Amino acid sequence: MNRITQTADGSNTLYSESIGEHYHSKHGALQESRHVFVDAGLNHAIERFPGREISILEVGFGTGLNFLLSAATAHEAGVPLNYVALEAFPLRAEELELTGYGAYVPSELWQSMLLNYGKALQQSVEIIPAQRLKIHHTYLHRYEPTTLFDLLYYDAFSVQHQPEMWTDEIIAHACRFLKPGGIFVTYAITGKLKRALKSLGFDIEKLPGAPGKREMLRAIKN
Repeated sequence: MNRITQTADGSNTLYSESIGEHYHSKHGALQESRHVFVDAGLNHAIERFPGREISILEVGFGTGLNFLLSAATAHEAGVPLNYVALEAFPLRAEELELTGYGAYVPSELWQSMLLNYGKALQQSVEIIPAQRLKIHHTYLHRYEPTTLFDLLYYDAFSVQHQPEMWTDEIIAHACRFLKPGGIFVTYAITGKLKRALKSLGFDIEKLPGAPGKREMLRAIKN
């Protein structure tokens, strides 16, 4: 069961009663998504890989906010986006609509997302021109892609509520899907996570966190 909740920046999130945690930071869903995933992730990838399509793998599609903001940003920049997401417990389209995220992205993108959400759970869909989405209804440990990605959005629930998503083994499994030079971003930063990524050959960056968090993590795969 999920219930709609307003966060400190006025944007909505959902509270998962089964997990016991909000889908986004209570300090601001919109601010967190923009800061961690769009600014530190996608915009950094566009700078690192100029003039070509950016491929993103998201662990934890949730409400779709990261996709919506990423697609809007890439579209405005004229950058094609191939966005693949993993979600073990997909929300209903009605729950997505309740978030009201259409206030933050172009109407065409929002309406197409709602219309094609079910289809994206089955196949890759061009939501708006040059912005593709595919959602795999599966667990991370069962996922084996046929291609590698430029950018990994790691947006699982916190280690306190979903510890199985933060083990060294599952982090290593996810990082296999990044190309050399690929970017890993997440809202979390712990000594254990930094050590796991360093052991996999990543260069670690500690960046200022979104409101409510002192720091976040970005890592580059060598």
